Amino acid sequence: MIFFQYLAWHFVDTPRTFGRAWRNYLYFVLNYFSVPLLLKTFFSHWRRYASPYGKGFDPKRYIETFVFNVMSRVIGMILRTLFIILGIVAETFVFSVGLAILLVWIILPLVLVAGFVFGIRLIIYV
Repeated sequence: MIFFQYLAWHFVDTPRTFGRAWRNYLYFVLNYFSVPLLLKTFFSHWRRYASPYGKGFDPKRYIETFVFNVMSRVIGMILRTLFIILGIVAETFVFSVGLAILLVWIILPLVLVAGFVFGIRLIIYV
């Protein structure tokens, strides 16, 4: 009876608990780097630095304001792209580490049995 409880704990309960914790880490990293928010505001001005066009039509002021606003958006896009890439790299790292830990956990009983068999073979044949 205890053997089946162990199997249920090792292959059902613990992976389920680990999966919940792993999901929380993935959610944390995604929100730490604000990837969804950065994607929503991808074309916005950098730090809301925007110059108003003002009243009247002055071509020089209009062109200066237009160039400043475009540059503010371009800088915002570049920096948001960098942070999105950094967030995706971190998310991939957390996913890979979690997957490796889960696979090691599932394979661990086989490693234990193989270790016993290898140890007994060493004792018998030496």
